[in-house]
Amino acid sequence: MSAPIRVLALTLGLAFGTGFLTTPAQAADAESIRLFDSELGKRATALLDRAVRHVEQNGEKGTADFSRQADFVDRDLYAYAVRLDGRFLASGGSSAALIGDNVLDYTDVAGKAFFREMIELAKAKGSGQVEYRWFNPADSRGEPKVTMFRKVGEVVVAVGFYPPRATPVQARAMLKDAAKAMTADAKSALAQFQRLDGPFVHDDLYVFVIDMADGRFLAHGATPTLVGSNGFEVRDPNGKPIVTEMVKLVAKKGDGELDYSWQNPTTGRVEKKHSYFRAVDGKLVGVGYFQR
Repeated sequence: MSAPIRVLALTLGLAFGTGFLTTPAQAADAESIRLFDSELGKRATALLDRAVRHVEQNGEKGTADFSRQADFVDRDLYAYAVRLDGRFLASGGSSAALIGDNVLDYTDVAGKAFFREMIELAKAKGSGQVEYRWFNPADSRGEPKVTMFRKVGEVVVAVGFYPPRATPVQARAMLKDAAKAMTADAKSALAQFQRLDGPFVHDDLYVFVIDMADGRFLAHGATPTLVGSNGFEVRDPNGKPIVTEMVKLVAKKGDGELDYSWQNPTTGRVEKKHSYFRAVDGKLVGVGYFQR
């Protein structure tokens, strides 16, 4: 594969491995598995299971309990329900203000009619997930949100959650731990960085390692298929040669930081990222966080 084609594919969010290409659908499926297997994803799934069973046993009238029973609220998570005709039935959260309204044409802060999309998917497949931007009481702004849902008769039962986001402090702390691990035993550390259930992958926080001599990826916690590929060929959607700039910075100072755009593994979207990195025995070790 030529360098221009590889750069274009990476720009579009595709992941390269040795001899094969991961499609956007496959990449999205992999990230969905990772997201829903997280602690937050498991809590949301358990709450949805509980809400669905309640509606199966009590019918549409049972959805009213979502608005008044603690069984259908789990800290920041809550169950809600909407009919296939678009009428909003119940909610244990801020969306309770929509009860009684037809929400088919209701849009998020980006203009997406996500309720309509959810209902159409429920009619066609019986269950699924939608992504949209919703007001987050934690920071008073529209944030990416994921809702999983299932159809029970004429009712769509749903639970949504905000994908977790790491902080600069967490990113710097993980980089410090990763550098120590590389110094102690590089081979073992590189294997640990690739483990989705390991200590170096947490929500949208992960470690990447690049050989400074030839630019090869030696580890990438979010996209393991990048390992072995030439990082010097990688550019973000704005054309920035990410790895090239990182290596130049770290070669001069021994460490550095860089802003660029990259696919967030918890949202599946290309977002602004700020990474910290340092040199460890001829290897660039980095950790970044996605900016809000």
